[in-house]
Amino acid sequence: MIIVSLIPIPYRITALTEEKNALFEYPVHRLADVIREVGFRCTGCAKCCSRVFNGHVFLLDQEVAVVRAIDPNAIEPAPDPEFCDQNGTFYVSGYSLKVQDDESGSCWFLNKGKCSIYDRRFSICRIYPYMLHREPDERGNIDWRQISGLDKHGEYNTAITEEESLTIARVTLEYEHAFLDHQIAFLDCVQDWFARHQLRHVQKIYDTRLRQLRKGVPITVMVYTDGNFEKCQICTDTISRK
Repeated sequence: MIIVSLIPIPYRITALTEEKNALFEYPVHRLADVIREVGFRCTGCAKCCSRVFNGHVFLLDQEVAVVRAIDPNAIEPAPDPEFCDQNGTFYVSGYSLKVQDDESGSCWFLNKGKCSIYDRRFSICRIYPYMLHREPDERGNIDWRQISGLDKHGEYNTAITEEESLTIARVTLEYEHAFLDHQIAFLDCVQDWFARHQLRHVQKIYDTRLRQLRKGVPITVMVYTDGNFEKCQICTDTISRK
């Protein structure tokens, strides 16, 4: 298994740039056709609003500002930080929503099975479940992953108009472009920060500090947001949850 953090940053930037270029070439009508074919409709089961089912909600910069205006306590450094320098400081590409302390890890804003900020919900929530990331299948062939949680929630084969499907497809592509731009900008910032401060990623320290975190030892995380880093102190094991 390849440890992504050991891949040199310029190579990672190149890979993301290639994905972004491929995304530019992905026809909006092709995704719209998939959306109509799948015919997904939300049934309000709220499965996608839980960490057990759906990982974490990554926030774009403008969404971090929205969350802070609603509830400053609702964000935390995104899980799985990408880097750790020789001094034991972690670096992560952004913030994610906190979850509630319940069995399924419900979204911070989920109240009695309903989204309490539905009219202000975030980009990833609006486009779900139509994701567009190129990933290898079980045979190693790289193709677009288009549907998240297929046949595990909601209902399918419902009627979706061509106009509605095109709107969803455009919003999905806009989000994916914004996400890739954010990730590339983060890597550029880390590369510059490391060069200016004579830092480097050390995997052994990364692993050691995460083990210490699970034993209650606090760590420092530099969170990339709005073009720079914000320093956070983490005292519980939130950044390595999946």
